Formats: sequence, structure tokens, C-alpha cells
Amino acid sequence: MSRDPARRAVVTGLGAITPIGNDAPTFWANLTAGVSGVARIAAYDPENEEVQIAAEVKEFDPATWIDFKQARRMSRFSQMAVAAAAQAIADAGLQVTDADRDDIAVVVNTGGGGIGDVATGERIFLEQGGKRVSPFMVPMLSPSMAACQISIQNGFRGPVITSVAACASGVQAFVEAQRLIEHGDAQVVITGGTESAILPVAFAALANMGALSKRNDEPTRASRPFDANRDGFVFGEGAAVLVVESAEHAERRSAEIVAEIAGGALTGDAFHISAPEPSGYGAAQAMTRALRDAGVEPDQVGYVVAHGTGTPLNDATETKAIRSAFGAHADRLAVSSNKSMVGHTLGAAGAISALAAVAAIRDGLLPPTINYETPDPACDLDYVPNEARKAPIDVAIINGFGFGGQNAVAVFRRYA
Repeated sequence: MSRDPARRAVVTGLGAITPIGNDAPTFWANLTAGVSGVARIAAYDPENEEVQIAAEVKEFDPATWIDFKQARRMSRFSQMAVAAAAQAIADAGLQVTDADRDDIAVVVNTGGGGIGDVATGERIFLEQGGKRVSPFMVPMLSPSMAACQISIQNGFRGPVITSVAACASGVQAFVEAQRLIEHGDAQVVITGGTESAILPVAFAALANMGALSKRNDEPTRASRPFDANRDGFVFGEGAAVLVVESAEHAERRSAEIVAEIAGGALTGDAFHISAPEPSGYGAAQAMTRALRDAGVEPDQVGYVVAHGTGTPLNDATETKAIRSAFGAHADRLAVSSNKSMVGHTLGAAGAISALAAVAAIRDGLLPPTINYETPDPACDLDYVPNEARKAPIDVAIINGFGFGGQNAVAVFRRYA
């Protein structure tokens, strides 16, 4: 498809708060080294619970990035997003003036928003009475508040958008950002995803559903996407935010361009509230339409950052969908899942995948899928097992598939 060259959407800045690093360079170094961020839950005592492990963000101090008083009025998911955004803005060398702040948008998505504040507020209400409940609780828990806080903290007056699309949320943010740039609704978009929902009730519900790994005795080996012995995903938290600009804007200020968002697509399964549609049709359609939107042929893609949760159904279905979308070229694709190291960060997952995709294009290095030990006949692609691999990559796609059958795919390519 033909696009205005000036309105190509390019990536110029990276920021991250993750279970394996609280900035983008540390995250990328640990991801490519195969470091796991999974450990026994620290947010609460899980001793009597069926699932006792998670991929939590460690040693995160909001005061490093946010005024103490302001931080107290933010939920943890907002704090992490604001911190990741501050990093990305600094990395991009973006200087904001009154002349351009009206053209800077924020698109930051999430799955659960401030769900933890609901649990905390309810406990305080029951134990101490209504007068002790924070007057800021309602705005804190709103899913849109991470995007709003980034806008408020930085004075960005362009569109402020949040879409809640379960585990597809993070990928959907980049589809939205590219379209805002293409349509001229913004010159810069601060975009990504964030999530923090390490709650006993969430773990109990997902454990009862059979969705979570129960390898409590070997946490770093628990998340094993595409492996025959996978037994569920590991719950994670974190945030990743990227600065996306029009090519014209980036070149005018001589910004270093990391990669381009070439296109994307969204589809639905129309099947089930939690299970993927068995044929993978909707996921395959999202990949096919994303490539068409980007003007990219299937055989030009070198790397797929998989949704790859580690659940028996997801990984087999995603493999089937990749084969359907790419045909014979699927055997030449590198496919890996960072969830083997950072867990499933729900609304942040796609944003973390975007960071991995652009870094892979930039550095010619593919992060591995760790804990891959026993091949599964239903998962028969090249999953970059256990060790990073040097490979020149010009085009990468990121997959995000959410509860309720929400599918999102974004295409990144080397900028030229």
C-alpha cells in the first residue's frame, strides 16, 4: 500500500520497566542472555496458594522518575508507565516546546488497569471504614490513567487514548500509533503497554482455570513456551513505552531512527471467552492483513515475536496460525517468546514484544525461547531454543492474542 513518506511512523526512543531490567538496555541484555525474571511471589505471602511464582518487577522506585506526592496518587501500573515513558523520551532526545506539544499523542494500553487498588480499597473499607478510603482511588484505578498521567506529567496535549483488549492490548497500541501518524492526527506518539496485577484473587482464578504454571519448586524453569511439557503461563508485570514519530518530524530534528512501524491489523475469533479458536483462523488473518497493510510479502519476514504464553492451547494454535499465514516460509522463520523470561505481562506483553522486535532489527540479534527442552509435534517451528542467535533481520512482526478472541499484529521493519 502507498503511504505518504513524510508520515511513515518511526521508532526513536525505548523505555522499559520489566522483571529482568528497569531500563531498556538492561532488559535487552538480560533478554538476549536468557535470564529469567520468575521467582517466588514477593507481593504477598503465597504459602497456602496453589501457584506461588510470578515474574515481578524488582527494585522499582517510582521516586526516581516521579515526584513523591504525584507518585502516591498513581497506581503501580501508572507509575511504571510514566517511568518507562520518561526513559523513552530521554532516549529519543525529544525536547518538548509549546509550539509542538499539541501534536504529541499518548497511546498506552492495559488489561486490568488499577485492579489492585480495588482490592486494597475494599480491604481498607472493610477493616477501617469508608473514611479511610483514598479519595484518589477511582481515578487511580481507571485503565486510562497511565496514558493520562504521561500526558499530564509531560504536558502533551494531543490525543490521549487507552484501549483495553486483554493480552492483545500492547500490540494494539502500536497499530493505533501508526494510524495516528499516518492520518496526521499527531507528529509524535508516546505508546506502549503497562500492567501490574499481582493479586491473590487473580492468581486463584487463573489457577482454577488451569491457565497458570504450577512449577513452584523451579520458578526459573516454569515458563516454557512451545515445549511439550509446558503447563501454563507465568503471571508477570511491567511496562514498555516507545517514542513513535512521523519520519518527517524525526528527520527534521536529526533523531536516530531505530525501526519503522510498517503496518498492523486487528481481528476477532468470535469463538470463546478464554480459549483460542482451534484452527487459528483469526490469528492467521491478523498476520496476513498486517503484512498486506505494511506492503510486506510473507517471505520478507525474518522474525516473529510470538504471543507464546506457554499454555498447551495457545502455543499449538499460534503455531498453526503462523503456518497458515506464512505457508512454506514458516519453516524459514525464527520465532521466539520473551514470556519464557518475563512471564505473561498481559496488557504490557505486546509492548515488551515491540521493544524486542525493534532491538532485534537494530542489533541483528534474536532473543531465545528459554526452557525449551522437549519438542512438541504440534509446535514444529524454529523457536530459537535457549540461546540468542545472530541474524540480520529486516522485518519482524509481533503477535498479541487476548481473552475473548482479540487478535492484534504489528509489523516492524528496518527504516530506509
